[in-house]
Amino acid sequence: MKKTSTVPKDMDEYLAGVPEPARSTLQKLRAMIRAAAPAGTTEGISYGIPAFKYDGPLVGFAAFRNHCSFFPWSGAVVDALKNDLKGYETSKGTIRFAVDTPLPAALVKKLVKTRLADRERKAQKK
Repeated sequence: MKKTSTVPKDMDEYLAGVPEPARSTLQKLRAMIRAAAPAGTTEGISYGIPAFKYDGPLVGFAAFRNHCSFFPWSGAVVDALKNDLKGYETSKGTIRFAVDTPLPAALVKKLVKTRLADRERKAQKK
């Protein structure tokens, strides 16, 4: 992705600045997240990247020079799905994948549902 000094105003503006093939990959990911997220989920920019919000941050994604990333913003989600994430490079709250290959739809759905469950568990502890 091109480095700019301004934060994009919305997801469309962010994606417009992403070169192919990463742009198409992220557009597919965006559609998969929308399909998996509950009604009332909104799109926006958080930390300078595209983000989905549902009663707070839900998930995000971004393009980088040599990979794309999916951000469940929770190490618990990555840990809970570690068997499903074999073959992907992961860190505490990040899943990296090829710029020309989106994550499988079934995995995206599982990631979003696990993130929602993780947030619900945390809310019940308060």
